[in-house]
Amino acid sequence: MADYTDNSKRKSIVDQEGFTIKKKFSQNFLLDENIIHKIVDSTNIDQNTGVIEIGPGLGALTKHIVKQAKQVLVYEVDNDLIPYLNEFFAGQDNFTLLHRDILKADIQNDIHQYLSDCERIVVISNLPYHITTPIIMRFLEDVKGIHSMIFMMQLEVAKRITSEPDTKDYNALSVIIQHQTEAKYLFKVPKKVFHPQPNVDSAVIRLVIKPDTIDKNNHGFYEFVHKCFAQRRKTLINNLSNGYNKYTKSELADILEESGINPLTRAEALDLESLLQLYEGHFNQL
Repeated sequence: MADYTDNSKRKSIVDQEGFTIKKKFSQNFLLDENIIHKIVDSTNIDQNTGVIEIGPGLGALTKHIVKQAKQVLVYEVDNDLIPYLNEFFAGQDNFTLLHRDILKADIQNDIHQYLSDCERIVVISNLPYHITTPIIMRFLEDVKGIHSMIFMMQLEVAKRITSEPDTKDYNALSVIIQHQTEAKYLFKVPKKVFHPQPNVDSAVIRLVIKPDTIDKNNHGFYEFVHKCFAQRRKTLINNLSNGYNKYTKSELADILEESGINPLTRAEALDLESLLQLYEGHFNQL
């Protein structure tokens, strides 16, 4: 059995002739132990925790997770990485590897099959840059029973997700994710710690699921939010006028003023609670 604790072995695999880095999977392998320890420390996983890891690469983060978690369920889409992962983690009784696309997998069924004896479930991933948002939304919309998610992603996306109103990063995605989670920016990850090195820096965030949003039909509210932020430079009343033809601009102005909102304000000035109240008061039946 290979020494799965040895990151020099992982680097030699990536560097060997014949090993192909697949850009379509956004493969940039994290091998820096200091960053890996910071990520693991931020998860608060223990022997009662089930962990879902998406895209483990060569398992540099996984090797720490299997030491601390009760069960680890790993999804890897790249067929070429499967033999290495099986070799590294052969004999690890709490490690299950599924060769599946996370966006197509029946995650709920997999949780029932492999993690049903865990008290809580945490999702951890160095997310592929090109499908960061679809993966997050897949878990928020389709998967029940998740406690929290610790994700590494492109720095600008991390800032957007965790941003506050009246900042340049605040947008529809910020509102939607913060509606269902307590979102916290943890730390920046410089591009130099990856192999091969990407073009941009990354960051790690933590999303803790809000129990009161589970099982609610949030689709209508999220459509409303997208309409509010449809064109960033436009005022809220103009975006709403374009999105809802039921109301005239005069009627929309009255609705906003009744809600304590200046009709000439922009959506990025409104916090989550203000947007929720506006939606529930006037737009949730449209």
